[in-house]
Amino acid sequence: MIIHKDLDSLPTFRNAVVTIGSFDGVHQGHQQIIQRIISIAKEVNGCSVLITFHPHPRFVLGKDEDSLKLIHTLEEKAYHLDKLGIDHLVVVPFSIDFAAQTPEDYIEKFLVKKFHPKVIVIGYDHKFGKNRMGNFELLEKYKVAHSYSLIEISKKDVSNITVSSTKVRQALHLGNVDKAWQLLGHPFMLSGMVVKGQQIGSTIGFPTANIKLTDPNKLVPPDGIYAVRISIDLVTYDGMMYIGHR
Repeated sequence: MIIHKDLDSLPTFRNAVVTIGSFDGVHQGHQQIIQRIISIAKEVNGCSVLITFHPHPRFVLGKDEDSLKLIHTLEEKAYHLDKLGIDHLVVVPFSIDFAAQTPEDYIEKFLVKKFHPKVIVIGYDHKFGKNRMGNFELLEKYKVAHSYSLIEISKKDVSNITVSSTKVRQALHLGNVDKAWQLLGHPFMLSGMVVKGQQIGSTIGFPTANIKLTDPNKLVPPDGIYAVRISIDLVTYDGMMYIGHR
């Protein structure tokens, strides 16, 4: 997977099959969309392109910025998207100016001009442009003029629960990692740098690794002891993790 962070130096995408969204968690609903664009890209001899935003639009627009916690950091999101087989990840620097685009400008000056999509695939609730006024119907209106096909993906249900990033966050805030795993389709991840602690564990035969998270907006489950798998330099270990105030 190739990651692009500069909108002014994007390559010319061949028969781009495009999807757009925050994709926080890369949960099972997201995976349904991603599998679809990868499949279509193979059919049209093109490439799969996933467009996401950083920072999260809700931080920039001042909506719940104090309470919103992210399931994935940008690096964690990229890790999961790479595993799924996306060809190109485009990280759009989200700003007030970007958010202020009219939905029509968003389609013509952003989507069409930058990506020349052959196919656009969006989720059932996708909105875009100023005040989130753009929707599937507007994309449908412009598709003939700009020669792209348009596909809308329906809701994804897991055990009769509609999958969403909000529901994953709710499960994690309650410490229900089993439910979060079920909705995500993969284990919840915490990542960061190993930093020096008080080294008390080493004195009693149980040395520990203290993790410093790289993003202050990363969601951390409630205090407690958790069973974990730890990956260090491509080697995986079984272990226990303490979340608390020590």
